[in-house]
Amino acid sequence: MMRIFLFLATNVAIMVVISIVFSLLGLTGTLDAQGINIDLNALLVMSAIIGMTGSVISLAMSKWSAKQAMGVQLIEQPRNQTEQWLLTIVAKQAQQAGIGMPEVGIFQAPEANAFATGMNRNSALVAVSTGLLQRMSNDEVEAVIGHEISHVANGDMVTMALMQGVVNTFVYFFASIIGHVVDRVILQNERGHGMGYFLAQMVAQIALGFLASLLVMWFSRYREFKADAGGAKLAGRGKMISALHALQREYKPQDLPGQLAAFGINGRGGISKLFMSHPPLEERIAALQNIR
Repeated sequence: MMRIFLFLATNVAIMVVISIVFSLLGLTGTLDAQGINIDLNALLVMSAIIGMTGSVISLAMSKWSAKQAMGVQLIEQPRNQTEQWLLTIVAKQAQQAGIGMPEVGIFQAPEANAFATGMNRNSALVAVSTGLLQRMSNDEVEAVIGHEISHVANGDMVTMALMQGVVNTFVYFFASIIGHVVDRVILQNERGHGMGYFLAQMVAQIALGFLASLLVMWFSRYREFKADAGGAKLAGRGKMISALHALQREYKPQDLPGQLAAFGINGRGGISKLFMSHPPLEERIAALQNIR
């Protein structure tokens, strides 16, 4: 809750600062002079509501969504030694990390992967694929679990959701201003919002969202290094490095759907490193090897 409060407070502080800057620069008066009648402060508040609401709802539903999307089968009563071992390892690492016992589940997938999600660090979900259990040694699986437990302990799910909300806020805000400029100045529409406003705003949201994703993906890569370091601390650096080497041997890494991609152990990037949610495995291994 403290993390949520701090991020919301940061968002409000940013909004206040921007509002003050608008006033000092006389931006509202400048826009009015151009025939663009827009209440920037009201737009900023509306943008925050729109930008944050989706992220908060997504975070609140993350465990349920993950279970449905991945077909996660929770381990409530262990049916075999593997399930009992998983529960034991998760319980041990959760205690070491100072968090509540997460729900533990398994999802059917031939590739080696795992993820953690949840709104509360004391009520999270940690799930591993059947491929992970089949293709990795117990030591390597233990390290992967440590990586996911570190995500939970670091509050990465909350941080990423709120960061996305802040980014969405300002994407919508500036896209709306661009829409107004196009509608009033270029197309000379004097009443309400014409089609030019909606088209320009939509295009601007796509373009600005594309640029904003660079920031989100940069942070995602940053916290992957932190989660690797946490996994090394919980399970041992040698085990964590071995697990990453095992992932390198994977012929075709699995893509987790939607927001879960940022919380997996194994992920692929897009057209370039700038759009990757995970750093290249060789960089992650090198980072662990350089820990003193």
